[in-house]
Amino acid sequence: MSLDRLIHEGAAAPFAGHATAERVEGPRPATLVCGGTMAYDEAWNLQRTCRAERAADRCHDLLLLIEHPSVYTLGRTTQDQHWPGEAQLSRETSIPVIRTERGGSITYHGPGQLVGYPILRLSDYCAGPKAYVRMLEEVLITTLAESGITARRREGLPGVWVGDDRPSKIASIGVRISHGITTHGFALNVCPDLEPFSHIVPCGISDCQVTSMSALMSTTPDLRVVQQQLAALFAARFQLTWTESVALEQFAAVMEPPNRQLFPSSIPAPANPGGAP
Repeated sequence: MSLDRLIHEGAAAPFAGHATAERVEGPRPATLVCGGTMAYDEAWNLQRTCRAERAADRCHDLLLLIEHPSVYTLGRTTQDQHWPGEAQLSRETSIPVIRTERGGSITYHGPGQLVGYPILRLSDYCAGPKAYVRMLEEVLITTLAESGITARRREGLPGVWVGDDRPSKIASIGVRISHGITTHGFALNVCPDLEPFSHIVPCGISDCQVTSMSALMSTTPDLRVVQQQLAALFAARFQLTWTESVALEQFAAVMEPPNRQLFPSSIPAPANPGGAP
């Protein structure tokens, strides 16, 4: 049954396919949500809803792949020296600032940046936060390799970097784990305007240079193609199978009350589960 039919027809009985805490042999079923732009605070609220649903085993694991309108976000380790303060930043850029619960310091999100929010039961995949961050880094590194970009980690500095003599950050990572469920995630600079980064100390790293895929390539990359590649590589690294690929707007509508209880944990696979809707 499609999500549209679930919304309009309702459900007469509890879902037979509810997720459980049992170990699953082979790839785990999961839902891919992508193909849209959403304000940061709305996406944060959506993550909270998804986290609650996942913690209660009312849905399978999820990956949200979206873009945001321009916004600065402050992580838990943001210090005064990492940014000029909200009043000055607003005067300089007119870009809103949001304080968050994720790890890391201040960063910028905007159009052309692919942001990923995995909602996972972490114990099913790795031993803890450090291992999880390394898995995310691996996904980003292999995604960049698909476009001929060689990227790497830097020990003690979560995220993904390019260049050796003067490394530049091309993807940032900041996560939160609550009651064993992950939220927040990563941001890959595909083709964003990098100027907003010049007003802050990105990720709280002094002299941090920021770059993008478009700055390193002879042609501007197609964000939709990068999104599809990343989704496939994420599924491979985390041993998932996308049993449903849902457009962001449709998914957000389903997760709003009173429709939320209609969202199943197991949905028939679409014809092209690895691609974007």
